[in-house]
Amino acid sequence: MTVVPDIRVQREDFDATAETAALTAGRRDIGAVVSFVGLCRDEAGTLSALELEHYPGMAEAEMRRIAGIAVERFGLMGLTAIHRYGRIAPGENIVLVLAAAPHRQAAFDGAAFMMDYLKTSAPFWKKEHRRDGTAGDWVSAKDADTEALDKWR
Repeated sequence: MTVVPDIRVQREDFDATAETAALTAGRRDIGAVVSFVGLCRDEAGTLSALELEHYPGMAEAEMRRIAGIAVERFGLMGLTAIHRYGRIAPGENIVLVLAAAPHRQAAFDGAAFMMDYLKTSAPFWKKEHRRDGTAGDWVSAKDADTEALDKWR
């Protein structure tokens, strides 16, 4: 069976429970689903929102490329990846990755692989909006995100 990952970049929020139900509907061959939901945090009360921007078309293409590698490498039976853009307040969803596999380790690895590559390879940018009204910074890549890729190379 050919697995076609469900890849979306959208302004609207998502429902992780509904997305999991859609991924597994009618399936009896899936033994594990690992989900990751990334949320906007308030940075100790200093952040009012993140503004997420992306390169339309290119972001989806890179997500599809990464997802295809994950499906093949880990034998995934399903993969959903949704990344939001626009202004996102603390506590709101930013990203969802669902990885379905016959066994748990493949699902865990597939989800982690997808997130590690999303954090470093997909063309998304985040600008901070601070509660005190001062200009926020563009969030730069963290060394830890890049170092996380080493385990997959």
